[in-house]
Amino acid sequence: MEYLYKLNNTINGIVWGPFMLTVLLCTGVYYTVKLRFFQIKGFRTWWKNTFLSLFGNNTKNNGSGLSPLSAVSAALAGAIGTGNIVGVAGAITLGGAGAIFWMWTAAFFGMGVIYAENYLGIIYRKKTETGYTGGPMYYIEKGLHCKWAAILFSVFCTLAAFGMGNMTQANSISGALKTGFGTDTAVSGIILTTLVGLIIFGGIGRIVSVTEKIVPFMAVIFFIASIIVLSINIKNIPCAFAKIFVQAFDLRSAAGGFMGYGMSRAFKYGISRGVFSNEAGLGTSPIVYSAAENDDPHIQGMWGIFQVFIDTIVMCTLMALCIICCGLDESGMNGIELSTAAFESVIGYSGRIFVSASIVLFAFATLISWCFYGEKSFEYLTGGRFTKIYRIVYMAAVFAGSIMSLDLVWEISDTFNGLMAVPNLAALILLRKKVK
Repeated sequence: MEYLYKLNNTINGIVWGPFMLTVLLCTGVYYTVKLRFFQIKGFRTWWKNTFLSLFGNNTKNNGSGLSPLSAVSAALAGAIGTGNIVGVAGAITLGGAGAIFWMWTAAFFGMGVIYAENYLGIIYRKKTETGYTGGPMYYIEKGLHCKWAAILFSVFCTLAAFGMGNMTQANSISGALKTGFGTDTAVSGIILTTLVGLIIFGGIGRIVSVTEKIVPFMAVIFFIASIIVLSINIKNIPCAFAKIFVQAFDLRSAAGGFMGYGMSRAFKYGISRGVFSNEAGLGTSPIVYSAAENDDPHIQGMWGIFQVFIDTIVMCTLMALCIICCGLDESGMNGIELSTAAFESVIGYSGRIFVSASIVLFAFATLISWCFYGEKSFEYLTGGRFTKIYRIVYMAAVFAGSIMSLDLVWEISDTFNGLMAVPNLAALILLRKKVK
């Protein structure tokens, strides 16, 4: 077991190390320049073609895939989860308030990356009897003619689905239910496994039917609760922003390195937690966006930008400001304890219940969405066979995750998440001329 820890830490240190984070950031910079800073200059365009399009009839529909709301809800369900609540708290604890600036940086340039991912996902997707299927495995195979790299991505994605997408989310849910409501983890596991089974055996249609109800509802509730906390601490907001910017460029060096120790930690944990939260560069979002009914790669790229904007620029920022404005960023607390304390300091015990409920619903949406990611990767590996077996094993992993201690699973899952980015980023770089 000790050897496995060491091996995983070594691989993790590479895939989430300075080199890979720099490659990820540079890929985002490249696409941002290539797209002429579309995140800013095209704000009205992508906002009109995403969020505002939900209130009109201007969305192109060919009747062969998911609706725009269904696709973005499923993608957001995979992204919005423990990363927005626990991940933000972890970034602040490990990297200081300055980590939030680097989360914003990762999100800004990540918008360019996710645009490219979704663009390639549409132009290389495959038509099947039940609709469209696509993702990095298809643009790696068809665009780069590199089958082995496509297989590698699919293997990493399938394993990540069981780890980061399944067991760790189930563990967060059972833990939150025990903390907030005193529910036994075994009872939580049985209920959760049953619910997941009822949903995933209904296919992508039932998955998106659930996520498009949970995600918008919880996003609005989380937004309102955060605004309540910030309104009570409104006088601290300017200081919170100042603290974020000052600590992001803390040049004090603890080890004589080329970058100040404080700045290097803020950079590392801000970028990595930002990617963990919005998943830009990992290659997951093209899997669901490729199943969308809209066949315009530009529009699907814009939906990716919208996803990162909501996930990190809005949701993560609100959580971070709640923590910093309440003066808890240097409290020594971490994870769910820190996030809970921020809401509890303003709305009392109701804050603990709110955070527990938020984690349960966000993590549940993530859990069922990741089943789709893993299933599509598994289908690619097996030619569409053994789908039912995959779903049964996925259900079993939900129960196991609910009752087990998952320290090693968390670590290994984080590594597989990073490994997914390696073939995906290589494809984004080598297929850059295909993205218009």
